[in-house]
Amino acid sequence: MAYDYKIEKGPSYSILKLNLNNEGIITETGSMVYMEPSVEIKTQAKGGLFGALKRAVVGESIFLNTFSGSGKLALAPSLSGDIQYHPLNGTLYVQHGAYLASSPNIEIDTKFGGAKSFFGGKGLFLMKLTGQGDLFLSSYGAIETIELNNESLVVDNGNLIGFTDGLQFELTKVGGLKSTLLGGEGLVYRLSGSGTVYIQTRNVESFVDFILPYIPTQTK
Repeated sequence: MAYDYKIEKGPSYSILKLNLNNEGIITETGSMVYMEPSVEIKTQAKGGLFGALKRAVVGESIFLNTFSGSGKLALAPSLSGDIQYHPLNGTLYVQHGAYLASSPNIEIDTKFGGAKSFFGGKGLFLMKLTGQGDLFLSSYGAIETIELNNESLVVDNGNLIGFTDGLQFELTKVGGLKSTLLGGEGLVYRLSGSGTVYIQTRNVESFVDFILPYIPTQTK
């Protein structure tokens, strides 16, 4: 399946515009910007109750939307950033929030990040996307692609979008307690082997830390 689509307003405020031709697409709930009345929408817990529970653990919505029929459909992520088309042929692991949409034949599952993932919540589980079809990823900021050829890479947990199957990975702490408290870095993904890594140039957690001092607090 190859969608008739275009990505506009990128890389800061990207929007995905599709012309569906008697076809369907699975999307994250809340991503629809507009659609023509001829397009039908169905909300369901993909993968049944067990699949929905695993998605909740990842941090994604329990439900997914299926748009089908013929007509115009526009999608956008919650955060300002880019959208990238990915022709999937195999398996890709992605962080929660990076998944935007995919063709119905792509299987959506959950991958445990390992025991060391218990250091933090966000990277505890990863979304596992498997199959052959069309996939659209979103980011906070721009998307950078890094190819590893029997190499290693350390990526901040908040900047990782995803990586291809075959790469060895673990989520772990970086430095000691002092560097964590003073430097701000705490959790990183250590990736090694050969494959592709996708990162986003901005970090949501860092942005939240930046604006927190400016948020008024209620005093008694």
